[in-house]
Amino acid sequence: MSRIFTTSFASVYPHYVNKVEKKGRTRAELDQVIEWLTGFDESALSGHLAAGTTFEEFFAAARLNPHASLITGTVCGVRVEEVDDPLMQKIRYLDKLVDELARGRSMDKVLRS
Repeated sequence: MSRIFTTSFASVYPHYVNKVEKKGRTRAELDQVIEWLTGFDESALSGHLAAGTTFEEFFAAARLNPHASLITGTVCGVRVEEVDDPLMQKIRYLDKLVDELARGRSMDKVLRS
């Protein structure tokens, strides 16, 4: 079991915000990406952040977007489509979307529209 599984989503979320804001994107765009992947609207996301939900609990409660399998590429040298553990793959999907957002990719492409 990876340590990230028991890490609170709220402890990592500010790092996601900093990453995208440093590159000229907004927190609202980040939240839109998270909503697309997990199905969590603003109030649900706020609830998870306030409750200190772990990544394991966060993704257990999520309704993963049916198009999430279209997320491909590498994060930290690991191909997201080849990750064996389903929970780790979901975490890598989120990391990949945040990376794409921070790199300036258009929202249509990030959200696989």
